Amino acid sequence: MKTIFTVLILALTWGANALATMHTETVEYKHGSTVCEGYLAYDDATKVRRPGVLVVHAWTGLGDYVKSRCEQLAKRGYIAFGADIYGKGVRPQTPDLAGKEAGKYRSDRSLLRARAAAALDVLRNNPFTDTTRLAAMGYCFGGGTVLELARSGANLNGVVSFHGFLNTPNPADAKNIKCQVLVCHGGDDPYESPEEVAAFQDEMRKANVDWQFDVYGGAVHSFTDPDAGNDNSKGAAYNERADKRSWEAMKAFFAEIFK
Repeated sequence: MKTIFTVLILALTWGANALATMHTETVEYKHGSTVCEGYLAYDDATKVRRPGVLVVHAWTGLGDYVKSRCEQLAKRGYIAFGADIYGKGVRPQTPDLAGKEAGKYRSDRSLLRARAAAALDVLRNNPFTDTTRLAAMGYCFGGGTVLELARSGANLNGVVSFHGFLNTPNPADAKNIKCQVLVCHGGDDPYESPEEVAAFQDEMRKANVDWQFDVYGGAVHSFTDPDAGNDNSKGAAYNERADKRSWEAMKAFFAEIFK
């Protein structure tokens, strides 16, 4: 009994220490006069610089989903920063409100790029970030955002879009892309037409971008989000296989660009 008790105490102590190495914090920053509120996560067991990953939210704004992804990345040895594109306190609670808020930025790509760049600056300026190894990834609205960030000519090693929007008003801007691109796309996503998919791929080819386009059969929009439900007929639904496969694709992509 004493031995079992000792093992239990050691296990609890180890667990507490493991949790203690994860540093998370809410970070306020500004883009012009707009106050934004991002989320930072990294392992504070070591003080060495490490690759930085910017994570951009879907159309409902920065919330628990992106925060959990930041923590997953931190456990893998990255410093991760969840961007706040909308601004502090702007967290749409209905699809209608989310659509209107996302629409403000999708209709003004200059603003969208600038807001993403402001978040990237926060990550770049952190003392634990290796500024020679930076990436950006995003979900849905966020996936399209990181593609726009790449088109702006941001100094990144790579960007990853998970079921993100693909269109852009200025396809010629792809010539500014300095990094590798990975797109993880649902094969049955109704929100990105075959014409938009073809146009994006043509855009990448013409600009001679180093790009990958992974398609997951049977997956619709939001396939990485468990809260999206499981009814494909609604156009957005979780797909466990596509979620896991796309995460593995991201891991391999980061291993390549950060080597």
